[in-house]
Amino acid sequence: MSVSSPANIGVVGLALAAACSGSGSGSASGGSGSGTGGSPAAGFVGAASVLQYHNHATRDGLYVDPALTRAAVAGLHRDSTFNASIQGPTFAQLLYVDDGGSGRDLVIAATEQNIVYALDAGNGAVMWQQQLGPPAPLGGSGVCGNIDPIGITGTPVIDPGSRTLYVAAMTGGGSAGRRHLVSALSLDDGSVRPGWPVDVAGVQSAGVRFNAAFENQRGALLFLGGTVYVPYGGHEGDCGDYHGWVVAVPVDNPGGARGFATAARGGGIWAPGGLASDGVSVFAATGNTFGAGTWSHGEAVLRLQAGAVFSGSTADFFTPSNWKALDNGDVDVGGTGPLLVDLPGGVPSRLVVAFGKNGVAYVVDRSNLGGMGVGDGTTGEGVTSARVASGAIINAAAAYTTSQGTYVVARGAGLACATAGDLVAIRISATTPPQISTAWCARHNGRGSPMVTTTDGHTEAIVWAVGAESSNRLTGFDGDTGQVVFAGGGAAESMSNVRRFSTPIAAKGRIFVASDTAVYAFTTR
Repeated sequence: MSVSSPANIGVVGLALAAACSGSGSGSASGGSGSGTGGSPAAGFVGAASVLQYHNHATRDGLYVDPALTRAAVAGLHRDSTFNASIQGPTFAQLLYVDDGGSGRDLVIAATEQNIVYALDAGNGAVMWQQQLGPPAPLGGSGVCGNIDPIGITGTPVIDPGSRTLYVAAMTGGGSAGRRHLVSALSLDDGSVRPGWPVDVAGVQSAGVRFNAAFENQRGALLFLGGTVYVPYGGHEGDCGDYHGWVVAVPVDNPGGARGFATAARGGGIWAPGGLASDGVSVFAATGNTFGAGTWSHGEAVLRLQAGAVFSGSTADFFTPSNWKALDNGDVDVGGTGPLLVDLPGGVPSRLVVAFGKNGVAYVVDRSNLGGMGVGDGTTGEGVTSARVASGAIINAAAAYTTSQGTYVVARGAGLACATAGDLVAIRISATTPPQISTAWCARHNGRGSPMVTTTDGHTEAIVWAVGAESSNRLTGFDGDTGQVVFAGGGAAESMSNVRRFSTPIAAKGRIFVASDTAVYAFTTR
């Protein structure tokens, strides 16, 4: 394990100290970002903050905002007072810091140019920006991919206690070689914390060594128990010697990183939702492996303990009975990442939901994942399973509960729908055992990942998605029926190119979306 000093990666931070500087453990001169230092006031981040992918470690994508009623969002429009230009492309989800410093809220954007921006949430002005080294260009012996150059793809995570943002970036290329660096940045001025960044090239797991050239970092980061967890998989095209990795970096000893890797080549942990947690364990979903004669961690939902330790127990993994056929067909179980759902009244009630590239939804018991499935590959796997889409389900799903039931919604061409669409919502029944049915389908004309707003956690649920790489418009749907409640607005609401990994966020009565060249804010006011 090697640790690079900040000077070695060409940091060119722009700090507006008068606007963003703070005191305590989050200051530029503060400690390692362990989450234990500083006074409560210095580390305080408000309740409206969006600190990680899909708002919660469960990856439910659920936001509570009383201003976003179904009636009010019919008049949603672009906030003309917010103007923010960025240098993309942008695949990572935006983050939001309530009381980011000196009374200002911050919107955090991270791009493939390895630039992290802290924007004034009121008007979009750049408060600070940090360049984390040059992004890695495509090219070279045996290297594949479809993002060129590759920089920050996975969504960063914020530890509010230490006011630290953790971000993974790919850098280098050519004679310098490709490197995967995990950095810790002060929320107050973007400066790199002492002891960071960490080059994960030295991490090993059961004889498997991290191969920086062929690993790619697309999944969202997770912060849990003083450790940053970073998932890795391969590039588009599945070239080279890559494995599915979860690298665990203890923030009080970043040089002591370790990790878990799939035993077989492949098995990438690549979906944008990345890793999920129930506050104790880390959950990952893997893709197809290559040449595995026996199951070797691919096509699975895995539970990892602290430090990315995998027990191997059947209680800590689920894989469908037809895992080998899934391998051969490149139809990953890990197409969306694990989603943790609580189902009041159901037995079991603590669930993990995963969607496969084969259009199958898998529901498993979070208390006992169950090991190898015993169904027919489509039904009878885990607690319950069913084909809910006619094609691949890729990107992140979202979950919510209303008075009419518990739903999970994902981008996919849904089956058993009254009308065809590219967004499908399933309902999970609170029965013994729970069962899956299609609730509704809708069309949002894109491939972006959905999220959900409610006014109080359950009421007036609205599913939001962006017509990424198609219409580049934000659309809202009634969470119970799928009926359109916001159809994208007029000419002023059209955005520049929004990437297919993109998902909106909601904060303080506004919805924010990142495109390749700008961050947009939409408001009902």
